[in-house]
Amino acid sequence: MSDFYRVRRLPPYVFEQVNRLKAKARAGGADIIDLGMGNPDLPTPRHIVEKLVETAGKPRTDRYSASKGIAGLRRAQSAYYERRFGVRLDPDTQVVATLGSKEGFANMAQAITAPGDVVLVPNPSYPIHAFGFLMAGGVIRSVPIEPNEAFFRAAERAVMHSIPKPIAVVVCYPSNPTAMVATLDFYRELVTFAKRHDIYILSDLAYAEVYFDDNPPPSVLQVPGANDICVEFTSMSKTFSMAGWRIGFAVGNERLLSALARVKSYLDYGAFTPIQVAAAAALNGSDDCIKDMRATYRKRRDVMVESFAQAGWKIPAPTASMFAWVPVPEKFRPLGSLEFSKLLIERADVAVAPGIGFGEHGDEYVRLALVENEQRIRQAARGVRRFFEGADESLHNVIGSSAPV
Repeated sequence: MSDFYRVRRLPPYVFEQVNRLKAKARAGGADIIDLGMGNPDLPTPRHIVEKLVETAGKPRTDRYSASKGIAGLRRAQSAYYERRFGVRLDPDTQVVATLGSKEGFANMAQAITAPGDVVLVPNPSYPIHAFGFLMAGGVIRSVPIEPNEAFFRAAERAVMHSIPKPIAVVVCYPSNPTAMVATLDFYRELVTFAKRHDIYILSDLAYAEVYFDDNPPPSVLQVPGANDICVEFTSMSKTFSMAGWRIGFAVGNERLLSALARVKSYLDYGAFTPIQVAAAAALNGSDDCIKDMRATYRKRRDVMVESFAQAGWKIPAPTASMFAWVPVPEKFRPLGSLEFSKLLIERADVAVAPGIGFGEHGDEYVRLALVENEQRIRQAARGVRRFFEGADESLHNVIGSSAPV
């Protein structure tokens, strides 16, 4: 397999090592509390499921669907953007439905990347942001994840020293994995930067509705003129707990979306039509279920911060996303995030995502997802406390026995 060009460009999947250890522990009878994968455990709201059931089996709905999304779904997404962000989009030319935002990113990379093209990607970042372009033959230049002046200083240096000049910059706020949130002022500066250097902006806004204060995360498309150079990706997965349904969107610049739609037309026929109809009903319906989702994740966040602090591990409270980005405790930092994550499974019955899986600059962190109920989160904290107390007694032996082979 290592002879295949695209496979050669992909490193071993870090998370698979944690998944194997987790599966082994469960096979041995351990009750592993999984805070690793950002896989929502909340049920899809009932009215969305009912719309799916109502539509399935009707004449023509079992046939091939529309690759770029049925017209009603694209109109619903356009209406959502106007309602939520005050941004007007032409549903025929500025909205493409995707099989989740991950597929949208990967196919956009295929559509716009020539071998050797340079793309600016934050480090750490969600893996598809970099590896979508690597699989397409592109080259990644890392920039900081923090939405501040350090980002722009690094991006300016990257543009200056990259040959060829970068074709695009990727941003993701609220961030997966760090939970950082960007301001509209940051996006204004980003649009100015991108236009000055004639590069595209690809924005991942999958966590737009998962926030815990009264300050909803903005869209870069709120900046006047952003449509000239930007495509933004959103997802139904977290907002409506529809991760397995595989519905997302790409919206914005017509030229980029035309290229994406053309690539998709060769690769898929779109999601099952009843799923698209149900997704349109979700977007057009009441937002009460979104408020309930936010309230649930906020309670879980508060319980995690409180209970893990009592266990001796301070959790920075995220203001958005369904993740906490947590420093590896100092005494375990020499292990690196992967070995520390393995230790948590073996000795605390808790699974987390090692930060190294999101880029080398994430190796001093792990990502915890708010995907277990409050009781299970408290149980995880108790397991962590027992592990820490035992490690305090013989830390040298713990680290020594877990050193990478």
